[in-house]
Amino acid sequence: MIRVELVKLARRPRNWVSLALLCGLPVLVAVFVVVTHLVPPPGQGPTLLSDVLSSGNLYPAAALAIVLPVFLPIAVAVVGGDSIAGEAGSGMLRYLLARPVGRARLLTAKLVALVVYVLTAVVLVAVTAYLTGIALFGAAPVTAPTGGGTLAAPSPVAAAATSLSGTAVTPAGLVLRIAGAVAFIAVSMLGVGAIALFLSTVTNSPLAAALGALAALITSQVLVTLNSANAVAPYLPTRYWLAWIDFFREPILWRNIDRGLAVQAVYVVVFLGAAWAHFATKDVTS
Repeated sequence: MIRVELVKLARRPRNWVSLALLCGLPVLVAVFVVVTHLVPPPGQGPTLLSDVLSSGNLYPAAALAIVLPVFLPIAVAVVGGDSIAGEAGSGMLRYLLARPVGRARLLTAKLVALVVYVLTAVVLVAVTAYLTGIALFGAAPVTAPTGGGTLAAPSPVAAAATSLSGTAVTPAGLVLRIAGAVAFIAVSMLGVGAIALFLSTVTNSPLAAALGALAALITSQVLVTLNSANAVAPYLPTRYWLAWIDFFREPILWRNIDRGLAVQAVYVVVFLGAAWAHFATKDVTS
């Protein structure tokens, strides 16, 4: 059943279109940056975009910051919302369940396909951005202090990039930091997918399920910015989305990263459990 769902995932043109758009947006931004040499000042615009002119090695992180706030959650919500509701809307769900396929097995297969899509999307964005960054901005070593010299004058070294703390990052260290950011963002998007998957079991409309998940995320984003919602802000799904930036500090700040992973784990467990509970007892008529 899992293989069938993966084949269906790969054969849907809209999935490839969404992946192409996700990868194409950072490429378009890179072209504009390299042509104009205009980047946002530090602290404004996508994180680390201001540093890519000196090192294309950092562009994967900047690309993730470009797609994370809007485009990546939309793509994941659409795929998750289509998981069960798409089958119901097309009239295939009843026939799928009429075969010797248990509801839990079907839901598991849909979840695996969703996880594969999320990982594919995030990794493709990072890989495409790396190739784009190297091609357009180059990969010349940058000079940054190691922090290992005297307090007055740390010894400068050639490094792959400079961290947000201003210290040198080795090529191996940069790969590990980008891998950590990719994993953190993928887990964050699984929280989005879990919400969309649950709503997909509630409605027969894929669009309604996707819009419901996006409405939940927009509400979360709004509440995060309100001082009056500080009491609930730490528990909102989008509260720690940008904590992956802490992978590019020296030393890595794990506090918000750990909290973000814990919050997303709760959302994934709760909404997947709710999806299973509802789908297991749902009266399927379409």
